[in-house]
Amino acid sequence: MNVPPAARLLRHHLRGQGPAMRRLAAWSVLESVPAFASGFLLAQAIDRGFLADAPLTGLSWLVALAVLHVLGAVGTRRIYPWLAATVEPLRDSLVTDVVTATVNRMGEQTAGAGVSQLTEQAEAVRLLLGTALRNARQLLTAAVAALLGLLLLSPPLALAIVVPVVLAVTLFAALLGVQVRRYRAVVRHAERIGESATTIVEGVRDVVASAAEDRAARTVGEAIDAQAAALRAFARSRLARLPVLVLGVHLPLLVLLALSPHLIAHGRLTAGQVAGGISYLITGLQPGIVLLVDAGGTLLLSLAVILGRLAEICAGSGGTPPAAPGTPATSYDIHADHVTFAYAPEAAPVLADLSLHIPEGTHLAVVGPSGTGKSTLANVFTGLVSPQQGGVTLGKVPLAAIDTARLRSTITLIPQESYVFAGTLRENLAYLRPDTTAAQLDEAVDAVGLTPTMNRLGGYDAEIPPGGGALSQGERQLITLARAYLSPAPVIILDEATCHLHPAAEARAEQALAGREGTLIVIAHRISSAQRAHQVLLLDDSAPLLGTHHTLLALSPLYAELVGHWQQ
Repeated sequence: MNVPPAARLLRHHLRGQGPAMRRLAAWSVLESVPAFASGFLLAQAIDRGFLADAPLTGLSWLVALAVLHVLGAVGTRRIYPWLAATVEPLRDSLVTDVVTATVNRMGEQTAGAGVSQLTEQAEAVRLLLGTALRNARQLLTAAVAALLGLLLLSPPLALAIVVPVVLAVTLFAALLGVQVRRYRAVVRHAERIGESATTIVEGVRDVVASAAEDRAARTVGEAIDAQAAALRAFARSRLARLPVLVLGVHLPLLVLLALSPHLIAHGRLTAGQVAGGISYLITGLQPGIVLLVDAGGTLLLSLAVILGRLAEICAGSGGTPPAAPGTPATSYDIHADHVTFAYAPEAAPVLADLSLHIPEGTHLAVVGPSGTGKSTLANVFTGLVSPQQGGVTLGKVPLAAIDTARLRSTITLIPQESYVFAGTLRENLAYLRPDTTAAQLDEAVDAVGLTPTMNRLGGYDAEIPPGGGALSQGERQLITLARAYLSPAPVIILDEATCHLHPAAEARAEQALAGREGTLIVIAHRISSAQRAHQVLLLDDSAPLLGTHHTLLALSPLYAELVGHWQQ
């Protein structure tokens, strides 16, 4: 039997709660006793008591009903401890699995949905399941008890009422799958809005620099329009509640009221049985059907979709399985083989079927509009995220097979946000190479243009306070660039690491890093970085293009547009 992932996940995390769930079920049965007996006792009170001129007998039947309501209240009171014992461990177990899976995936979670947000989803599951077990359980058990009571009261009457109720429940179940799919589409499009908006906000400088404001607006607008269409489709699917309510709520009551005079006159039913049947309908069946349609269309949908998302997270990325760790790279060629990466299983890929060979010693610039995956490519090349399909090798060795410490010493990534820690300038510069000599320090400082800052601070032994103190953003970037220059790593990746430098300072730093032995990959902040590189990779929504600056200028209208904007 093909069990949905959400159901498998819920069953897995409830597996150890059998005793608590059995006690919860037992007290729920006691709680539903008044619903089961109410119509029958009411019919006895009317037929054998009040209509038979025996009011005390009628009152005794009503007293028995009151006693059963007291017992039901006792059952309700005893339910809550076992409800907590069922739901609370579920939350803890879910959080443990979700956090473990997320940390192991190292960045494959949805954009803007890190560990804290995933644990919030686990908390939402706890709240939704708690609500379902508290309210839905009570009303649905009351509805079942009312059906059984109807059978006890009058089998023909029960048959007349049960048939439309069963049709209503069947219709609801048939349409629930459509509602789940459409609600999941709403959630998926909401995620895409967040992904596209986050990417554009984070790369707003690129958007402005590339005069791509209209294109960015269209990208977000298309995602918003898609979600609006999904919301309309979901709203249309909710119209199915109307025939369900008519069949399960209104039709049985109307049929009973319309036929009761005829049935009583011909001795098919007594007045008490009619009153008991109405009691079962109003107090048991109708609230259960209404809850099934209203809460089931929201609570069950939300629970199914959130559990489905958590099941996807816990299931793993499905990417290339890691090889045995510790394998050293024999060279420093980088090869990407049909790499596909997306920040969520249902999201559009940021990188799609990308194949690329970067020979050792290459100076590569990566350019393209915001949101085309430039920073994601840097994270893939450093092993910070793993592609869902394809793989990356360093010297023909998969990144996952290289020891983490060796990989970090082989590839140095300098991000846009500069990391300057409390300590001396010397300690900051030699962070990646503690045995750096004074001559090497002087060479690096002069090469990247840090000498004025070093002199202003008072030399290498000047203390840098926590947070960098009075250092400007550009000075902090120069410190991290000098640190990269001193690094023994044969591969350096700059992810917009010069964005706070003016063009001349940026050119000097990049030329210094390109002049040292090894590979330099620059996620370009300005198109001038591409003009200095040996090779240029243009990322776009269509197929990526690799070539020299002059080749791309002739082949790509997008690249020509970027160059023209910067030249203006």
